[in-house]
Amino acid sequence: MWHRRRWLRLAAVSTAAFVCMALAPAACASENFQDLRTSEDARSLLAWVQRTGDAHGRPYAVVDKRSAHIYVFHADGRLAGHSPALLGSAMGDHIVPGVGDHAQTGHVPPDERTTPAGRFEAQPGENRSGEHVIWVDYESAFAIHRLRPGFSYQARRGRLADAKAAAMRVSWGCVVVPVAFYQQVVQRVLGAARSVIYVLPETRTVQGFLRTLEQD
Repeated sequence: MWHRRRWLRLAAVSTAAFVCMALAPAACASENFQDLRTSEDARSLLAWVQRTGDAHGRPYAVVDKRSAHIYVFHADGRLAGHSPALLGSAMGDHIVPGVGDHAQTGHVPPDERTTPAGRFEAQPGENRSGEHVIWVDYESAFAIHRLRPGFSYQARRGRLADAKAAAMRVSWGCVVVPVAFYQQVVQRVLGAARSVIYVLPETRTVQGFLRTLEQD
């Protein structure tokens, strides 16, 4: 009986580990944000969001550009998951005027490929190809979406696996995450209804960023 119980416990652990590996490690994150090795900026922003109730009962996400990482939270503040993320290849916290129109043509000039910082009212939707995305700022075509198939798929998949922030600046401005993480975390949590996306700046301090949020 003891051996059978022990075998069942080991089987359960092995099954859970297999599921996590199949989904990718980031999709099986700890539910305690404090247990993670996060930046001080991300911690400061999350503390502010929780203290002020700024998300107003909606799910939300924090994108830490300097660390090239995204954290997704349920409406009640529990961490749903986290993952490395590909970001805009151009440094900057602003939305370049006209970038949304350029995205519609299929070509965004290199200097316009920024991932803007700020607080965004996001909603789920589809792009022109019918792909499910989270529209962070529709007018500028700024979205969170899964890694797409194509000639650059393997290279970008390798960058996400290495999780080195310096190598993550390759997108046209969108926040791009692994397919499994998008399906299991982003689409299930942020894709259920409207959400709030907080994108930390890279050209100014988090203190100044929070002061701007408070003024808005």
